[in-house]
Amino acid sequence: MMTPHFVSYSHAGKPGYGLHTGEGVIDLSLVNPQWPTLREVIAADALKEIFLQGAGREADLQLEAVTLEPPIPSPDKIICVGVNYPDRNAEYKDGQAAASKPSLFIRFPGSFVGHGANLVRPPESEQLDYEGEIVLVIGKGGRRIPREQAYDHVAALTLCNEGTIRDWVRHAKFNVTQGKNWDRSGAIGPWLVPFTNAAQLNDIALETRVNGEVRQQDRTSRMIYDFRYIINYVSTFCTLVPGDVLVCGTPIGAGARLDPPVWLKPGDVIEVEAEGIGVLRNGVEDEA
Repeated sequence: MMTPHFVSYSHAGKPGYGLHTGEGVIDLSLVNPQWPTLREVIAADALKEIFLQGAGREADLQLEAVTLEPPIPSPDKIICVGVNYPDRNAEYKDGQAAASKPSLFIRFPGSFVGHGANLVRPPESEQLDYEGEIVLVIGKGGRRIPREQAYDHVAALTLCNEGTIRDWVRHAKFNVTQGKNWDRSGAIGPWLVPFTNAAQLNDIALETRVNGEVRQQDRTSRMIYDFRYIINYVSTFCTLVPGDVLVCGTPIGAGARLDPPVWLKPGDVIEVEAEGIGVLRNGVEDEA
């Protein structure tokens, strides 16, 4: 059986969701009006149900006719983890020891585009940077979720290019909100892969390429705060709900850490790839 790839898309100005076939999209939203988006599908624990609806069908729409959107539209929460791979703390060169707890920040849905769209570099800064990351999408909500039960709360996986405006991250002492929330500065996608077992996460390769050059490369088994811990920690202070998005950290090698720094520019192509999940690909353009 093929691994389902669930996508959110827009076509002729209207949103929809369905199955990505490789050449096109099988529309599943029209026959499921009770679930307006994949967020409601996940809340109903109905990914398997809609997959069976689409199995064996021909694509309704060709890929060139649709715009792929971030898989979960308007999630209740997008929570990102900073400094979560070995040597990331040393990259900062600030003389401070690594923290014993994860650094967290939030992003707004409007700061992301989908697969194939261009990231947007604003006129206020040329320091647009990439960060390739794995994303957990919460299925079953909960509060104070025990680590040993954490994977029971994951519905699906996807990828993120957690694009960042570096100099705006440094505007304040204790937060990075300004540099992390520029409109259309990052990307999530290309699709949701249903989560079924720990092997999909515990030791897989994560890689980021810019114009074909490998810039970031690591394995999830080396994460400082593993996926189970992230779910446990975040759910301690806030209630996770279906469709919440957890962006789980990036390896070393972002453009800001090169000597000299290398920023993204119009025409660049960034690819974030993880075993068993896929490839998220985006270009870059200047804000009109």
